[in-house]
Amino acid sequence: QVQLVESGGGLVQTGGSLRLSCAASGINFRMYTMGWYRQSPGNQRELVTSIFNTDNSNYATSVKGRFTISRDNAKNTVYLQMNSLKPEDTAIYYCNAKLGPVDFWGQGTQVTVSS
Repeated sequence: QVQLVESGGGLVQTGGSLRLSCAASGINFRMYTMGWYRQSPGNQRELVTSIFNTDNSNYATSVKGRFTISRDNAKNTVYLQMNSLKPEDTAIYYCNAKLGPVDFWGQGTQVTVSS
């Protein structure tokens, strides 16, 4: 079965850093665009960043310059390095794998940034 398992969330202070990981299994990892989404109470789920390869990635304006997405195809893992965290980054972060009309989602990991 397909699984996307997030890890690395937690509680940090404003200005701190976290590194999220998403380990995928049950898919041909290299074929999928991998992404990170987030959702906070009262808000819609939004795309934070995605990557297909090193020449094709994108970031939400709100995180550009602070977050970095990367992938290790040998490990079937995508990462999200989050620096200079702000309280407004507080959300559940979800890993996503997309290929054409097919989407897979992880269960999410909580990121809380205290002020």
